[in-house]
Amino acid sequence: MTIRIGNAPCSWGVEFAGDPRNPPWRQVLSDCAEAGYTGIELGPVGFMPEDPVELGEALSEFGMELIGGVVFRPFHDATKWDDVLDGVNRTAKALAAHGAQHFVLIDSISPRRAPTAGRADEAEQMGADEWRAFVQRIETAAKIGAEEYGLIPSIHAHAAGFIDFEPELERLLDEVDPSLLKICFDTGHHSYAGFDPVAFMQRHIDRISYMHFKDIDPAVKADVVANRTDFYKACGQGIFCNLGQGDVDFPAVRNVLLGAGFDGWCTVEQDCDPTLDVRPIDDARANREYLTSIGF
Repeated sequence: MTIRIGNAPCSWGVEFAGDPRNPPWRQVLSDCAEAGYTGIELGPVGFMPEDPVELGEALSEFGMELIGGVVFRPFHDATKWDDVLDGVNRTAKALAAHGAQHFVLIDSISPRRAPTAGRADEAEQMGADEWRAFVQRIETAAKIGAEEYGLIPSIHAHAAGFIDFEPELERLLDEVDPSLLKICFDTGHHSYAGFDPVAFMQRHIDRISYMHFKDIDPAVKADVVANRTDFYKACGQGIFCNLGQGDVDFPAVRNVLLGAGFDGWCTVEQDCDPTLDVRPIDDARANREYLTSIGF
């Protein structure tokens, strides 16, 4: 059994491929290696080169393994299906070219849900027909990843999307074949949503194929939930603090993983605002040092 620790471009503020605020992709690779990681996620498709030769040479240069990638697109919006499929196919192709396995599906932020991030009792719910079509789109994307590209599809709950709160995630899991769709479990988003990450892991560890490590500053969380703060503004306010400084019990997370014989990657994702005067490499290094200190 081996637990390996990676990082992701979102820890450098990279959320969308075309954002002019993004740092250079080679800088992200270089920083990640310098901070002590040996694996990295793709980031939004198009941020790193889609030419497999160019990216492959850079990964080798910095001693990096490509772990997986995220399709962060509006699965909730039937009119945006072409955009979702673009993300699905390009991401899957890029991952397969480098032998990466983890194909993570995330319903992106919806204006209908953004005001109630972290407020499960107030959040708008889909009607039966809309939900059924939504689940079918997720299943279709998962099948493309698994059947056409040989990847491991997983669902990732995310603040302000329609898979945000624990009951929605568990409803989806009940309705989709576990052999098709696993869980990419994000400790921080689960806490942001108001639920206990460790308790969820204990119940569902057999279906978790991949982990995202985030921590949550409880004081910032209370403030942004009370004020209905936009997700990206919450990132700028530091809701995702350094690991070990928030309300996620990482020693307990480690115990669940070890007890289950988890074998694979756990990726640090400390979403940040790229416009702030911060040095993401410093946080990346501190997070790696913290994880080492508790036995990862």
